[in-house]
Amino acid sequence: MTVLAFRPLADRAVTVDLADRAGPKSARRIASALARIEEAITQGNLQGVEETAASFSSLTIHYDCLHLSQADLVAKLRALLADLPEDATEQAGRLWHLPCCYAPEYGIDLASLADTLSLPVAEIVARHAATEFQTYALGFLPGLPFLGDLPAELALPRRASPRTLVPAGSVAIANRMCVIYPWDSPGGWHIVGRCPVPLFDPSRDAKPALLSVGDRVRFLAVTATEADQIAAAFAEGTADVTAFLQGAG
Repeated sequence: MTVLAFRPLADRAVTVDLADRAGPKSARRIASALARIEEAITQGNLQGVEETAASFSSLTIHYDCLHLSQADLVAKLRALLADLPEDATEQAGRLWHLPCCYAPEYGIDLASLADTLSLPVAEIVARHAATEFQTYALGFLPGLPFLGDLPAELALPRRASPRTLVPAGSVAIANRMCVIYPWDSPGGWHIVGRCPVPLFDPSRDAKPALLSVGDRVRFLAVTATEADQIAAAFAEGTADVTAFLQGAG
């Protein structure tokens, strides 16, 4: 796999540029490279590496500069990635079927979207739920996934006036992307529903974020009652996120 650039990030990190734009191809390349690097860390072949972070078109590798020089790290990374396919076609991530309630009290922007897009609410919901999204990056909030690509016919710019409070679990769209808010937060995306599965849980020590770069997501429409029951089960500690996991790519 060709690396576009290795960029020093002070003296404790290196950013590895693998693509020049966000998209499905970039996401597959990032996921493939991340899997290879994390495998090497697990096997003890990258001593001194402390953390990896993936974005839309690059990876950042954080390391202990007292145990590993930047030059040695770059040489190791270059060797690790050299034999990966140039055009990663395999889906490296997992497939999740996440419940989403599109009821009016949760999909509070569906009616206005229907007017703007000249599509019935039911059609917007159907097209959104029929899309298999891919996780391009995590950011803005801990565990918040940027999911692409939203069908072009549903794409709109962000709201002209952001809301000061978007409830946790809100599923929202803007441009060609979709997000799920893990926490109550300000936000300017169009809210189409609510996902009752927690996106970030500190008790999951190894990986508190539910989704990883490269994971795929399909939304399954549920009623408000079903969504409330799922949320209650998680609050009581009786639900398991693996129930929504369909498998690896």
